[in-house]
Amino acid sequence: MPRPTLLAIPAVLALAAGVHAAAPRPDPAVARAIADPSRSEADRARDRYRHPAETLAFFGVTPAKKVVEYNPSGGWYSQILARIPARGGSYTALVGSAKATDGARAMLATKKLTGTVATLDPAAGTSTVPANSQDVVLTFRNVHNLTMAGGATAANVFKAWYAMLKPGGTLGIVDHRLPASADTARERESGYLKVATVRQLAEQAGFKLAESSEVNANPKDTADYPKGVWTLPPTYAGGDTDRAKYAAIGESDRMTLRFVKPR
Repeated sequence: MPRPTLLAIPAVLALAAGVHAAAPRPDPAVARAIADPSRSEADRARDRYRHPAETLAFFGVTPAKKVVEYNPSGGWYSQILARIPARGGSYTALVGSAKATDGARAMLATKKLTGTVATLDPAAGTSTVPANSQDVVLTFRNVHNLTMAGGATAANVFKAWYAMLKPGGTLGIVDHRLPASADTARERESGYLKVATVRQLAEQAGFKLAESSEVNANPKDTADYPKGVWTLPPTYAGGDTDRAKYAAIGESDRMTLRFVKPR
């Protein structure tokens, strides 16, 4: 057997165990977008928890990529992602209803960002994004909401993501991580998900897990709070009760998974 094949075995075992080597350096355009002076101090304060440079480098975001962000909400990541495209790249904010379209457009306009808004129908698993047209689909802390919605919602959304990606394209997921040993029933209301649950959803849609990263891990997070993940910052669902304790923990422990659409 050729030696290169033997050397590849540890990498395969590492992937199976969810281990990932150091993330590549971010593209200079990503670094410039993160450093843009229009970002608020409140948003910058969360960089230490969300690690945008390392996360986007891990997902392979560059100026030439066509990038879709699902459910951008207030636009924390949008104001970075929308300032990166060049050389044929683009940014699309993807929302789950026609009603949310106006909100996404207003967010882009308020933050003076360039991008388009597309819609996804969770009931049908379809979207207004052309099939096989995108290089990267990203979703930050949204899959837990999809699973909590019940029914076929999550499966249909993954199906739509798969359809819009080019063969070889990337699906990047960051979400609150429930320990593998925890009761799966906690996924229904805690906001945390097991990595296995996310993998199952992605793989059922046709994706293959490429790599996982610990860049957004937080070993202080025990994932067992009275008001779920929202007990922690930045939400502080418990108000002032034990606020200092939760502030010391910081934001949640998060899985960071990169899937690919097979060629």
